[in-house]
Amino acid sequence: MRLKQSVNRLLIGGVAPLGPRAVPSGIRKSPVASAELGLTGFIGDKQGDPKRHGGIEKAVHQYCLDHYAFWRKELGDLDVLGQPGAFGENLSVAGMNEDDICVGDQWALGDTVIQVSQARQPCWKLNTRFGVPDMARRLQHSGKTGWYYRVLEPGLVRENDQLHLLHRPNPLWPISRLITVLYTKTRDRRALEAMSVLEGLSDGWQRLAARRLETGQTEDWSSRLGERK
Repeated sequence: MRLKQSVNRLLIGGVAPLGPRAVPSGIRKSPVASAELGLTGFIGDKQGDPKRHGGIEKAVHQYCLDHYAFWRKELGDLDVLGQPGAFGENLSVAGMNEDDICVGDQWALGDTVIQVSQARQPCWKLNTRFGVPDMARRLQHSGKTGWYYRVLEPGLVRENDQLHLLHRPNPLWPISRLITVLYTKTRDRRALEAMSVLEGLSDGWQRLAARRLETGQTEDWSSRLGERK
């Protein structure tokens, strides 16, 4: 992986009705030339459900542009895959994926500094967005979820600005490993113990690891994924 990588698309969007139930959602993003990034996200970028989306720990979502070829092979040439933004990402970047990015990474981007906080947990709105009933489950199973940043230093970001790695405190914890523990090796006690105190990991995910250690149970994902029990 390169320690510098240019942003292919910078995307933001407002809240609009999604699907036949007209659920408020900010998943539709459009490219912009530049945007101010604050502590809770880009100015003008909105979430339909701010309780579960956005906020300090999920201020910016990045998705690998190279994954689109995989999804076109899996799903066919869906219109939604015709351009970046299909997954509601703010940063569409080729050449950076879940194997390359580590929890706690600090990156300079434009005038800002951002830090990797957690992976994405896909939700049922992706099922509606793609017209694929199990799209959220597919995304989770694939490991191609993307990841979130918190904002350490706000400022202006421009399309084609470079992401430049400043600090990597957890080189043994790429996002792909985090996803494996979260969704596959869900009761790996050694990994969960490390996650519960992992520098840079969001408080919510540290607590999730601690709950699994305490209860020996994995949380129910069915509601988030839009699946009936």
